[in-house]
Amino acid sequence: MFTRLRPRRRIAATLLAFAWALAWTLGAAVPAAALSRVKDLAQVEGVRTNNLVGYGLVVGLNGTGDTLNNAPFTKQSLQAMLERLGVNTRGATMRTANVAAVMVTASLPAFQTQGTRLDVTVSALGDAKSLQGGTLLVTPLLGADGEVYAVGQGSVAIAGFQAEGEAAKITRGVPTVGRIASGALIEREIEFKLNAQRALRLSLRNPDLTTAKRIASSINDYLGQDSAEPVDPSTVNLTIPPKFRGNMVQLLTEIEQLRVEPDQTARIVIDERSGIIVMGRDVRVSQVAVAQGNLTVTISEAPEVSQPDVPFTRGTTAVVPRTRVKVDTGDANKLAIVREGVTLRELVDGLNALGIGPRDMISILQAIKAAGALQADIEVM
Repeated sequence: MFTRLRPRRRIAATLLAFAWALAWTLGAAVPAAALSRVKDLAQVEGVRTNNLVGYGLVVGLNGTGDTLNNAPFTKQSLQAMLERLGVNTRGATMRTANVAAVMVTASLPAFQTQGTRLDVTVSALGDAKSLQGGTLLVTPLLGADGEVYAVGQGSVAIAGFQAEGEAAKITRGVPTVGRIASGALIEREIEFKLNAQRALRLSLRNPDLTTAKRIASSINDYLGQDSAEPVDPSTVNLTIPPKFRGNMVQLLTEIEQLRVEPDQTARIVIDERSGIIVMGRDVRVSQVAVAQGNLTVTISEAPEVSQPDVPFTRGTTAVVPRTRVKVDTGDANKLAIVREGVTLRELVDGLNALGIGPRDMISILQAIKAAGALQADIEVM
């Protein structure tokens, strides 16, 4: 059974269908901007991790520790530790190979409280062959100010191994570096009173003037007042509104979810050792002609054996060398035209059309930059 629509309803349905079709067409024609959260673009200045370092001993190694004659600091540390425990070893001959001197490192995150645990990394300092099966003794971990912030201890877990015999040895990974999960106990907190702040500074992870301006505008639009101001490419000052004073967590939680389209300088990153090329989307090239040709020289040897015409005569059999040399210049005569203002996709397609490898492409990009036709920064790693 079909229901016949009235004229007004038919006109309304037609307009609605047309509006949906127009909206779908415009959405397909205009690409969505790549928006990122403020949380991913910037961080609050002062809220950061702190590096800790300490010196300690790993014991319990199966003969893979330091050679005490080659590592005097290990011997001195072992004697000092035993003396603190009431054992006098001064003047005694020590030949143990089950001890290794190590450096212990860790990162102390912001707002970590006393009594919580950290992961630590243990690295051999002497000539130890492996830390497998070892146990780290109590090791104070110091900050940049020389104060003890954590104490590490525990069994060392390594990812590599080493096995050897009389005539062969195999090593996988790095057996002289290990990790202790939750191996350090925090003894001192780093005070940072977030709620007591009257102003904050947002530090951009990738400094850019346009991005800083967009972040400030987005925050001001959300708060309804001019509280954020960009002061340089990497910093946005934020004055705390009166209604959020004493409640910084709520303010930062709402601000870090705002979405902003980041901007960046056109840049090409090149790693000449591995031949890796990374180009930004804003890379543009002025009209330029590029020629690339590979000079290939091929030398092949095909020696021939020369024998006497009449067998059993005084003639001798000789080997006559036959060398063939071939020179191929490739497509050195051809010029490829790169149009002005091409996009990244067109630039890559044009360079690939020349049939060149990554290393030759690196030379071409550097030559185009030297000619002044490449509007981008080249960063060589």
